[in-house]
Amino acid sequence: MIKPIKAGQIIKVSLLLAILISLPRSIYLYNMFSGGSIDLSGELVMDFLYRYIFFALFSYLILQVNTNLVYQKIKARHTVQLVIVVVIDFLILLLLLTLYHFMYYHVMGVDIDKRDWGFVKFNYVVLTVVLFFIARVLRLQTDQQESKLENERLKQQNLQNELAALKNQIDPHFLFNSLNSLTSLIRDNKPATQFVNKLSYMYRYILQSGDSNLVTVKEELKYLESYAYLIETRYRDRFQLNIKIDESFLDKKLPPMALQLLVENAVKHNEISASHPLKVDILQRNGSIFVENIIRPRTNLADGTKNGLINLKKRYALLLKQDLSIRQDNDIFSVELPLA
Repeated sequence: MIKPIKAGQIIKVSLLLAILISLPRSIYLYNMFSGGSIDLSGELVMDFLYRYIFFALFSYLILQVNTNLVYQKIKARHTVQLVIVVVIDFLILLLLLTLYHFMYYHVMGVDIDKRDWGFVKFNYVVLTVVLFFIARVLRLQTDQQESKLENERLKQQNLQNELAALKNQIDPHFLFNSLNSLTSLIRDNKPATQFVNKLSYMYRYILQSGDSNLVTVKEELKYLESYAYLIETRYRDRFQLNIKIDESFLDKKLPPMALQLLVENAVKHNEISASHPLKVDILQRNGSIFVENIIRPRTNLADGTKNGLINLKKRYALLLKQDLSIRQDNDIFSVELPLA
């Protein structure tokens, strides 16, 4: 979620810009007054305040649109957002100039001078350009601060995970040796031997992928095959995994164990029975991988942390700078995994 820039900060910048854009006229009036050319009458003060208020109001509107509104309300690519911002800025410019010209007569009691009106329009065009770039700077500063805070939170979380891993550490060689010993004991039982081999491969993959931020789709599917074998051993023909991925996708990358987590999520939350077997489809569309299954909620849900999808979304945001798309349409639960 994009953090909004505080209204107080935008108001301060708007008032400061209104002062700066009004400075040339202020200097001009001061020089005329000090030279005895004009009197500092109420009409001149009203004219100055009128211009200042409109400058401040215009600056506030443009900054709100450019820093908060578009980024919070419009979910699109950066280029599309940029085009939308420019269009909205142009419409606000036209609207405010029209209002400025219309209200000037009612406030000042006279029509604005044509030469002065041209100078006003020039000032607003220049101010629009300045505000556009100031908004970019404000947005960038806020995003960088939020990114630093998120990185600090992730560091703390990683430290906690490392501490938990140290507390529960099992020597990998001990486990592999134990699995090998178990394999030798059940060598005559081929299904059991196969089950242990798959379990051993899964554990090895988990350890190796811990050092990698991204893995290839090919590696992930091979790991998923081992996991699916364990699930199929448990549920027999009540579980089916249907994979349709072209070879051209196999070298693309995604976070490790992303597919396995989604399949595990489907197994954990859906009914698996002879009358309602669970079928999980893994397929490609629009350059992404989709994991889908029919929604049949369990009557008694398995215990869990309920953080699997949340953590996967955070990993995607951190590693790929993309959002994880989760949909529930027509009793179909679908998760889109973008690829790197």
